[in-house]
Formats: sequence, C-alpha cells, structure tokens
Amino acid sequence: MRTLLITGPGGSGRTTVAAATALAAALSGVRTLVLSADRTDSLGAVLGTATGATPVQVREGLTAWRPDATAGFRDDLAAFQERAANVLDLLGASRLDAEEVTPLPGAEELTLLRALRDAALSERHELLVVDLPPTPQALALLALPEELRRYLRRLLPPERQAARALRPMLGRLAGVPMPSEWLYETAARWDTELAAVEAVVTDRNTVLRLVTEPGPAGADAVRSAGLALALRGLRPDVLVANRVLPEQAHDTWLAGLAAQQRKALEEWQETHDVRPVRHLGHDPRGTDDLAALTVPGVDDDATSAVEWSIADRLADDGVSRVFVWHIPLPGAIRDELDLIRRGDELVVTAGQFRRIVPLPSALRRCTVAGAALREGELCIRFAPDPDLWPQTR
Repeated sequence: MRTLLITGPGGSGRTTVAAATALAAALSGVRTLVLSADRTDSLGAVLGTATGATPVQVREGLTAWRPDATAGFRDDLAAFQERAANVLDLLGASRLDAEEVTPLPGAEELTLLRALRDAALSERHELLVVDLPPTPQALALLALPEELRRYLRRLLPPERQAARALRPMLGRLAGVPMPSEWLYETAARWDTELAAVEAVVTDRNTVLRLVTEPGPAGADAVRSAGLALALRGLRPDVLVANRVLPEQAHDTWLAGLAAQQRKALEEWQETHDVRPVRHLGHDPRGTDDLAALTVPGVDDDATSAVEWSIADRLADDGVSRVFVWHIPLPGAIRDELDLIRRGDELVVTAGQFRRIVPLPSALRRCTVAGAALREGELCIRFAPDPDLWPQTR
C-alpha cells in the first residue's frame, strides 16, 4: 500500500488538497482511505460528508476516517490503571472514572499515529492519504516515534534487563526493589507499537507532500520545512502551490497578488517539483468542487527518503583512511549548525531543529575529524580509531 502524508502551514488548504487527492485516486479506481485527526470536522466539511470515529464511505472506492482521540485516551488510561492496580492500591490512589477523562494535549497526535499504523497494516486499501496537522506540529509528530523509542531504550535498556528468575535475588542483594514485570512488558509493547509506526513513516512507499500558497509567507514555510525534513532524511515528492490566481488578472489588486505568486513559483521551480492548483474563486465544498481541482496524483516510483551516504576514501595525505558521512541539508546556514558526538550517537542541530541519530556501525569505531557545509550538504569526516579498528599489515 502507498501512503501519502500531506502537510503545510496553517490556512494553506492542506485538508482540501488531501481530500481532492484522495477523491481523484478513488475516481481512477484506487481503493483509498483519507485520514485526519482534526478535533473539528474540517475534512467532512470539505468532502460534504460528516466524518468521525467510525470510517464512512464517501463514494465507491473512497473512505474517510477521523479517529476519536477522547475514546483512545480513555481506553489507554483504563488499561494503565488495570495494569498498575497493585501499585495504585498500595499508594491509596483514587482511580479515575471514564466519564471524567478528557484528552491531554498531544492525544490527537498519538491517536493519529496509531490510526496510521492500523490503516497501513489492514491491507484494505491501496492508498492511504493522511491529512497531517500544520507543518510545525506535523514535523514533531513524524519525529515522535523515533524519539520515544530512544527514551525507552535509555530508561529501560533491553540488554540490561535481568532474567525473570534472577530479579528477586538481585533485588535482595542490591537492597532495592527491582522494577515490576509489567513495567518491562509495557515498555516492550510500546516499543513494538512505536516501531510499527516508525516503519510506516520511513517506508519507501510513504511519500510526504507540502501544500502552501505561493508568496512570502509560503516561501518562509517551505524553506523551514525543507530543512526540518532533510534533518530527518526526508524530502517532499512535490510542492503543491495552492490557490494560484489566473495569469490574466486585470483587477489592480489581484494583478499585484498574481505577480507576487508568479515570483514565488519561479523561485520554487529551481529547487522543487512545483504543481500549481488554480483558485476556484470560492472555498471548495463537496466532491464536485474537489473533482474540479487539478491536484497531482501519486507516482508509483516517488519516494521521500533521502540517503545519507558514507564514502570510504583516502585522506589528504594519500595514506590515511577516512570516512565521509554526507548529510543533505538544503537551506542550512553554517553559523546555525552544531555537531556533538555523544558515545554512539551524533547530535545534529540546524537552526531551530535538532535530531539525535545513532552512528552507523562503521563510524562508531571512529573519531570525528572535522566537518564542512558545502552547497547544502553537510560532510562529516571520521578517522578510524586505532584502538578499535582492526590492524592490517
């Protein structure tokens, strides 16, 4: 199954483009599911069909789903209270009833990730179109599975978990109680679920698409999103320029706005595959309006994954060996870049964005020998550590 993630700055019309893309795919005979996690039913307003916790068929071949974050959060909390019953009773804690539970901030994002995983694994559809939140929240959402898995590994390292039979004895020897079995089981279950979500996001059949209006604000949003995505090893397959005015705009005010749009489009076409979507003159509502939008389809060969390649070559002295890790970071500024080596991890900061990435196995046995930013690509040099690298005659 192909997965299409669609995001853009707030007010860019990303939900409309997501719905139109899903409709176009369904009209071409592709079984399509469009997924959204907005608390308000903006997706249903665009489609002309109310959406909710139960998937609804908009037309033949097109299903819409807006999972309920409140119900999901309530179920998770009930499961947690059941598993931690002994601890809660020991502490004299009063349990929460389902009627008094309201979702905490971030519940919509977690619900969307779980729905994304479930939809991808169901194999009921050929195309999954996901209406992500606005770009800043969407970028944090895409990073969440990887970051949460890293936290779990640091807090409960799998390789340091003692065997079940040894934990009581170790607890007596150490004089402190060992973590309960349910804690390890919960951490393992969370890690499995997060791994499944991360696999969908990073799969080569998953494509990410940016939607924005051409103009100064849109240009800033595209530049910022491009750098943040590159730091995660992603790039948009196409850039959808939404609500493009006609070339022959005779009104003075519209002519100035159209000229501003043309300038942004010309700049984007130098670095992106730009697909303009014309302005209908009104807000699209219903499948007839959506069908009138010329949105781009999903290419079977398209991918958003960007390879961070490693080159093995000789150093400048012509004798020493050096590895160069090539990390594409279009739009990065040298003065806003920062690198920190922490054990087997590398902390990369580009402007306001940061990512902690595990080093490939070969580079873990090396020391950082330098770095440079050239034409939008960060090149990090690693020299083999003589104490860790096999010696050859």
